[in-house]
Amino acid sequence: MAKDGDNGDTASPHRLERSVKLIREISVFSGQASKGFAEEICGYLEVPLLPSRLQRFANDCLEVQLLENCRERDVFIVQPLVSPVQENLMELLMMIDAARGASAGRITAVIPHYAYARSDKKDAPRISIGGKLVADLLTTAGASRVLTMTLHSPQVQAFFGVPVDQLHALRELAVHLQGRDLSNTVVVSPDLGNAKAATAFSRLLGTPVAAGAKERFENDQVHITSIIGDVHGKDIIVLDDEIANGSTVIELLNHLAELGAKPARVVCTHGIFSNGSVQRIADREDVIEVLSTNTVPIGADKAHPKLTVISVANAFAEAIRRIHTGESVSALFQTVDAKP
Repeated sequence: MAKDGDNGDTASPHRLERSVKLIREISVFSGQASKGFAEEICGYLEVPLLPSRLQRFANDCLEVQLLENCRERDVFIVQPLVSPVQENLMELLMMIDAARGASAGRITAVIPHYAYARSDKKDAPRISIGGKLVADLLTTAGASRVLTMTLHSPQVQAFFGVPVDQLHALRELAVHLQGRDLSNTVVVSPDLGNAKAATAFSRLLGTPVAAGAKERFENDQVHITSIIGDVHGKDIIVLDDEIANGSTVIELLNHLAELGAKPARVVCTHGIFSNGSVQRIADREDVIEVLSTNTVPIGADKAHPKLTVISVANAFAEAIRRIHTGESVSALFQTVDAKP
């Protein structure tokens, strides 16, 4: 029988302890789109954000290098799919591939905003289902797990062959609003697809809920045909999962005004705010506040006095901690009393 220190099959307790410790070490890297967000996450976790390098060659090809050892470590790579989406996606894929090639123990892609969740079905002939294609690319690159927030189409989770944890920001958004008088307030979903989230949000705030009936046309125009619920004379909180061009929110606000609703607060998880939409929404007299999280980086060009951005980095940090330690992530989804 081999003794401790021999080359036999029986490992010493010291070697086993060292091996377990090595496997449980955590390494967090970030793509170019999420340095600040990843630094916040690392601050909560009390671990360093490890460096990486992105290089562009003369032929416009990218090269990614992870500048710290990640062998047998629990690797988390933070990168939202935001503009420029394709470049940030390619960087994420290459970082995952680099971690796999470096013998990472497990690789979790932390994607605060998964932009391709809108491409979830074949609704026209000869089109690609981008949500499924990107899911396949991530798993092929080497992702062992995906951590994201508020998918536009929750069924996109089924596109992945690896575990997907989907967080939501309802508690964080509710805490921001609960210091106000909400006794005459109604939470309004722009469409029936988001009504379940709006109902959960209304329960956190202790308010009624209403929903719009929406039609979307090929030229990205939307039309709200009716509102299900009483909004006349009510203070309004419009809740949507994301705001891009803002056409849905603006159409809903117009319809609410026609029905005699009072001014509104516009709330979303993903503030994409393309093409000046945040200004178009916030400049309206019937909008009190626009509230978003930081899953999408919001630069100075989108700043507005009525725009408030709250951080959800702590929610991601807690989910990462639970994934790393093998605790339940689903416990974070349970409905709680969101009092400040």
